[in-house]
Amino acid sequence: MSEDQKQALLKQTLWNIANDLRGNMDADDFRDYILGFIFYKYLSRKMKLYANEILQPDGLTFDDIEGHEQEELLINNVRDFALEKLGYFLKPSELFSELAKRGNSGGKNNFILGDLANVLTSIEQSTMGSESEDDFGNLFEDLDLTSSKLGKTEDAKNELIVKVLTHLETIDFDLENSDSDILGDAYEYLIGQFASGAGKKAGEFYTPQQVSKILAQLVTTGKTKLKSVYDPTCGSGSLLLRVAKEVNDVGEFYGQESNPTTYNLCRMNMIMHDVHYKRFDIYNEDTLVNPSPNHIDKRFEAIVANPPFSAKWTASPLFMSDDRFSAYGKLAPKSKADFAFVQHMVHQLADNGTMACVLPHGVLFRGAAEGHIRKFLIEDKNYLDAVIGLPANIFYGTSIPTCILVLKKNRTEDPRHSELVSESHPKDNQRHSELVSESHPKRHESILFIDASQHFEKVKTQNVLQDKHIDKIVDTYRAYCHSERIQSATIDKYSYVASLEEVKENDYNLNIPRYVDTFEEEEPVDLATVAKDLKALEQDIAETDATIADFCKQLNIETPF
Repeated sequence: MSEDQKQALLKQTLWNIANDLRGNMDADDFRDYILGFIFYKYLSRKMKLYANEILQPDGLTFDDIEGHEQEELLINNVRDFALEKLGYFLKPSELFSELAKRGNSGGKNNFILGDLANVLTSIEQSTMGSESEDDFGNLFEDLDLTSSKLGKTEDAKNELIVKVLTHLETIDFDLENSDSDILGDAYEYLIGQFASGAGKKAGEFYTPQQVSKILAQLVTTGKTKLKSVYDPTCGSGSLLLRVAKEVNDVGEFYGQESNPTTYNLCRMNMIMHDVHYKRFDIYNEDTLVNPSPNHIDKRFEAIVANPPFSAKWTASPLFMSDDRFSAYGKLAPKSKADFAFVQHMVHQLADNGTMACVLPHGVLFRGAAEGHIRKFLIEDKNYLDAVIGLPANIFYGTSIPTCILVLKKNRTEDPRHSELVSESHPKDNQRHSELVSESHPKRHESILFIDASQHFEKVKTQNVLQDKHIDKIVDTYRAYCHSERIQSATIDKYSYVASLEEVKENDYNLNIPRYVDTFEEEEPVDLATVAKDLKALEQDIAETDATIADFCKQLNIETPF
């Protein structure tokens, strides 16, 4: 079976289990349980494989050490190694497989809720005082085994939990294949499936993969590795992990999330994708009001974000002394925090970095404080690199059209962009060179506008960006990045490279139709042909009327006209 087939089978199997076992429980509630237990099984399998590796020189396995004459010494040694390597520790009796076996021994459901609660607590407690404590603390707090949502009685709750564990135990997670990210991708697939049924709530924790892919490819243009990537509204972490798929290596992952449940989901997602606990730092607080003290003084090479659209925030005058906002002279309005997030991200962006964020269309043209901030970013700082219009109805829970803003602090051409495009698109590169015009503005004197709003496929009730749509957006942006003279990034009725002077003439209004003309001219009407057709039609009508009149006469009835 191929890797793709394995992944498809695992995804479908996990989703079937989730659907079959949740019964009448709301999908959004069941999500926390099924994902939490998959994560517990992952930790258990990882623990057992690593312990077996440590004990192999002694001719022992992890299962052998309970009851061994040197049990305490062996347990302590494995614990020390595991805390450093994995960040947590589980005893052999605490492994997922043991709980599943205990709950279903003798062919009947045995009560294990108490044991399970103790094990989940033990995982968190095993990290106390270690470097990984913050990464595992309260990780399972959303798995409330006493909740009436699981069942009305303790036996009913236990029965459901045993069923979930028993079904999951039959699945081989294939962790021995260290090059495979099958399980991590299947885990993210489940998150996405739950998001698709969660309506408006989905926006709290998940960015659709099609959008994640665009953002990730934009910020990694011309790069094969990144020192750091940051998402100030990281949700389940899907954007951060997507960036990692676009380069060979990411040094460190940083994120902040205000929702505690989603924060836990993000940390689980990181670990499930085999991101070592020392390489990620996710913080649980409101980014605008309480930015992470570990993040605020750092500058990140790549920033991606899908902030909550037009969210409310305090906009307290005290923020005017905050370095993130003070230079602008204005704060984003209380009713719309969109530009507050942009200001925060610009503050955190490294001089050689790129940021890309999804925002509602209103940020392109709303006036007052937002217009002032927009003008400052363009006229005073020259940070805005590209504006990309996306189709409506591609996000869960909202049908509004959205846009992507791409910002860079250093907008001069990076020669690596030229090499990247030359190697991957030599024919396009030649065509680009042929189209060069001396009068076209250079990159740092312009802004790229892309109107991708009509480029999508309709799938059920959602609009979906296919690979060809994503590629066109990214290829157009990369053409803009790599060419000394960038006329080739202008595509009729799709994209336009506007000079800063043009933007100024439009009073820094970035509404895309002002720059990209998508008007389709109608074919000219030939009046002589139309007149001739009308005469022919009149003749046909007259003939038909005569036929009807003849029928009426034969039937001895009145004509209808």
